[in-house]
Order: sequence, then C-alpha cells, then structure tokens
Amino acid sequence: MGEFKVHRVRFFDYMPAAIRAMAFNRRTERLALARADGALEIFNFADNYFQEKVIPGQDGRAVEALCWVGRRLFSAGLNGEITEYDLENLRPRYTVEAYGGPIWTISAVAYSLSGCVPCQVGCEDGTVKMFEVLEDRIQFQRNLDRQKGRIISLCWHPSASLIAAGMMDMIRIFDVETGKGVGASKSKEVVVWSIAFLSDHTIISGDSAGKVQIWDGLTGTLARTHLVTKWDVLALSDESSLVAGTSEGTVVQFQFLSSTLDGQNKDWVRTRTFKNHSHDVRALVHTETAVVSGGMDTQLVVRPLLDKVEKNTQESAMRKMAFPHRSLVCCAKKAGLLLFQFPDHLELWRLGESDGHGNPGDSLPVKRKPEKLIQLKRKGEDHICCSALSPCGGWLAYSTVTSFRLYRLQNNTISITKVSKLPKDLRSAHQLCFSTDSSRLFASSINSSVVVVALNQPECKYLHTLKPKSGEQQPTTASVSLSVRLQLHCTVPVYGSCPTAIAIHPTSSNLVVVHADQQIFEYSLVQKEYTEWSRRLQKQGLHSLWLERDTPITHVTFNPKHPAHIILHDMFMFCVIDQSLPLPEAKTRLFNQMILRSLPEPMRILHRHAFKMCKTFQNLMCVRLLEDHSLVVVERPLLDIMSQLPAPVRQKRFAT
Repeated sequence: MGEFKVHRVRFFDYMPAAIRAMAFNRRTERLALARADGALEIFNFADNYFQEKVIPGQDGRAVEALCWVGRRLFSAGLNGEITEYDLENLRPRYTVEAYGGPIWTISAVAYSLSGCVPCQVGCEDGTVKMFEVLEDRIQFQRNLDRQKGRIISLCWHPSASLIAAGMMDMIRIFDVETGKGVGASKSKEVVVWSIAFLSDHTIISGDSAGKVQIWDGLTGTLARTHLVTKWDVLALSDESSLVAGTSEGTVVQFQFLSSTLDGQNKDWVRTRTFKNHSHDVRALVHTETAVVSGGMDTQLVVRPLLDKVEKNTQESAMRKMAFPHRSLVCCAKKAGLLLFQFPDHLELWRLGESDGHGNPGDSLPVKRKPEKLIQLKRKGEDHICCSALSPCGGWLAYSTVTSFRLYRLQNNTISITKVSKLPKDLRSAHQLCFSTDSSRLFASSINSSVVVVALNQPECKYLHTLKPKSGEQQPTTASVSLSVRLQLHCTVPVYGSCPTAIAIHPTSSNLVVVHADQQIFEYSLVQKEYTEWSRRLQKQGLHSLWLERDTPITHVTFNPKHPAHIILHDMFMFCVIDQSLPLPEAKTRLFNQMILRSLPEPMRILHRHAFKMCKTFQNLMCVRLLEDHSLVVVERPLLDIMSQLPAPVRQKRFAT
C-alpha cells in the first residue's frame, strides 16, 4: 500500500439541514427528500439507494410537503407557492401562487379515471384548493368548503372520491365532486399533524397529544386510541401496516392483526418500536419492505422490516445516510489549497506544514498551521450548486441555477479578482472541472451538454460545446472527448447502474468508472474496449464484503509514483487498488492489513492481494493526493454534527 504523509483536516464545518418532507414514487422507486434550507434530493432505491440528483435550495423557499404525480415532482411551502421541478436540468420549472397563505400540505390522487390528475393543497386560510395537473403546467380548479382553522394534513381516499383533512381539534371529510363537507370528527385541543384514509373508510390520525387515533370515517366516531408518546406524533404512513413518527425520535409500527385463531376480530395492534433518531421524526415513508424516516437529526434512515426481507442478507441491513453522495471539497494539488462549499459561501484554506518524519501512526509536529485565506459570499438568493478550484490554485469558479462566476486568485498577495467578461454559453452549471494544466474549464450545463472555455490571464474564451447524440441520456452513457478539436472520441458501453466516480489515468489513458452497485470497470480509451484487468475482475467477481458496502465511491485518482495504483474512497474508508497484485478470492480476508504486518516477509507475499483498505479515518468528505505525494483527508465526525443540533425533547438518562 505504501506510506503517505497525511494532512488530517477537521476544520470543514459542514452542517446538513434538517429533513422536512419526503415522498416515494413506487413506479420508479425514487425517494424525493426536502430539507429545511429548501434543497431537494432524489434517491434511487433500485440502485443501491444512490443519491442521484440534488436541486439546490433558495433563500426564503421553505418546502413543507412533497408530492409525486407520475414522474413529475411538486412541492409546497410556507411561502404560499406550489413549485414543479425540472428533474433533468435540476432546477425549479415554474412556481404557482395558491393565494391561500402558507401551504401546510400537498397531496395528489394515485390515479384518475378522467385522465386529468387532481392535486390539492391545504392552506393557512382554511381552504382546500384543488388543482389540475396538465401536461405542461398546474392549473387552479376550485376551492372546497372553507373551514375556520388552517388545513394541516390531507389524504385522499383510495377511490379518489373523498378527502380527509386534519386541522386544529377536528378532522373533516370532503366530497370531491360537490366540494362539500360530508362528515367530521372532533378531537379536543390538539393539532392533527398527520392523517391516513384507508379503503374501508377508516381514518387514522396522529396529533400533538402523542396519540394515534383510529376513527370510523362513515360515522365520525372514535374507535380506538393508542398513546404513543408524551409529545407529538408528527408523521404517519400507511401501506400493509402503519408507522408513526414522534418528536422524541421513535418510529412506531402498527399492524392490522387478528386476536383469535379463526382470523376474525381484526384490530390495529402496536407491534414494533424503532429508536433510530435522536430528534423529531418529521417525515416517514413506508415502502414494500422498509420504513424510511428523517427529521431534525438530518439523517435519512432506511429500516428494513424483517418479516418482509430475508434475514442476514444485505437487504436486511439498516442504512443511515448522513452525508451527500458527492464531493463538497476541491483541492489544488499543486498549490496546497482547499476549497469548501457551503450553500451561501465558499471558504479557501491553505494547508499547514509539518516538520520532520516519523513512524507509521505518529503525529508530526506542525510547522505552519492551516490558514483561512478567503471567504467568498455568493450573490443572489440561489444556493451554490457546484464549485471548483484549479490545480494551480489560480482560478476559482462556482455556479448557482441562475448564474455563473469565475475569479482569478493571487495566492502570494491573497487577492481575488472577478472575471467580468464570460461567454454567453456559460450561464450556469451542474458540475465544474479544470484541466490538469489549469488552461481549460469544463462546465456541465443544461440538456446534458458540456461547455469548454480556455482560461487566459485577463479573461476566458469560449471554445466548444459538447452535446450528446440525439436519443442519448446522461444517466445511462458516459462519453469522453479528447484531442484539440474536441470531437467525440468514443462512447463507453452502457451499464445498468449509475456511475458515482470516474477518472482518466494520466499516462495509460484508461478510464476507471465506479458505479452505485460498487462495480468497477476500466476502459481503454486508446483501444476502445475494456482492459484485460477489467475483464479479469468481472470474470472473477468482486469480494462480497466490497459489494456489501452501503456508501458509494465518491472519488477516484491515481498515484504518479506507482502507475498501477488506483486510489478511491467512500465515507468510511479509502482504498488503494494495486493492479499488479492478484485479486482477492471469495474466501480471502478483504481487510487484512493488520494481519499482514504480523506475518514474516515470505508469508506476507503469499497472502497479499490487490485491495488495500484503510479505516483509520471516518466520515470522509475528501481524500486527495497532492503533488508532493502526501494525502489530504478531510473528515467531518458525525458527533460534531450532532453537537450542533438543538437539544432533543427527551434525553436518555441512566436507568430510565
């Protein structure tokens, strides 16, 4: 594996926002998640739970609820607006004012016999507003009977003919055709935070008194009450069973079971309690095999139900996703600089220096401490979606969904100058990348195109726009363009899983691609085919412990001193793959570094294999190799994030 001098960085104060709402699309197996800063994230549950899309937030856009209509995603918030999102170009498509004050909830019917999908929102002024989802927009239809208090929760009956609305101290049922209230159930001095409307006209509510109550929707009478917590029940989700999330961080499951052997006299029975969160559970989704929850502690938790999956398998393992599946750190490997991306600003740091040498594991004395050089605040209301720092440290670029900015840096005098004249094609970007010699900037723009500009001392000059062939889509193909004329060189064969990290070897011109299902491919750009090493890897197969990892590889790079070494990392380890060594067999210990150290040299040669993994560092945000062959490891301990959260409503004490 070799020895590296490591810059261990822990001054990146990354702080994710709380999870406010979730919606699951059962057809595409996509989970949409909204955070408190207005950002949206799309997770592909069919592709190893990969975070495949991120739509940055905006100042003043507080998303309170999400809703899928087919493959289209809508949100509503306390600003009183309904927003549809462009999931291809990762930005809001349009916004419609509901004219009912803050919107607390949004819901759409699963299907419609008329072909026009209805969607409704619950507003602060007591109205339930009906909208019609058209092909290119959403259009207001009418208001249902106005109520005295705000509409906090909504749920369609599976027949799409009735709507249940939760309010202050009351549950109201509306007839969709007439718009009139046809029934009501009163619950004294509580806020009905969440509601579920079942096919047998049973209504289940979660309220601020900590109760899950079961109502007869035909008569409006209370059938049963479950006291779940002393605090609020904030979220409900129903499928074959019912789950409720509370403000003390627990998730409670209810199942419709019979108390007798003959299967008669079924009732909703509390069966399981999960404690996977430290703070409020604000959002819940019930898939066919798992309970998905999120809240104030910022973590997305997927808890498989063991009666739905096979035990002791990868599908039965609980997952906690606390960090983004993309890099928020850029490194200028020649200049020794780090760029940290936050939603509203960027920070530029110079790495420190150490003095002397030591043994493996030793902490070297610091000769010069790390120094914060620049804090650059973004312009406008849109949050930063991507940023980049050139390898020489002389250029800095960032983009929002509506603007792009490029700066020239002078590290000697610590000055920054904005490049005022930019090409008109460079308006915004999803991803940014500088060439190795810092002479060109590549910007991934709208419609899967890549804008290429040349960087000169005073300004930048437009060179070319790389566009995919008609019919090709960005998520399923990876195209590589080479040569000075920037013509399409080749197209890599399609693979069913989304790529999470790619890199081109500086000497062999081999493309290494790592996918969300943990598979690794190496493609020769010269021969335009998979390399012999890649074919051997796919024929033998990757080790089972490698495939069972639940976090994706987020970066791939190479070691110039050892051309056969591939360096990659995820959130919990970094790995050096030595292509000159044999691949690990199925029965070989994958994590064998400590064992190899204790063996004599002949035995060590006999047992070593290509995958050398290091778990000394945890919660990795970035691992980069500098020009002097030292490693930069940026950590963000999860305990540091938890320490910055507000105090939970209930704290665990000894013997309680």
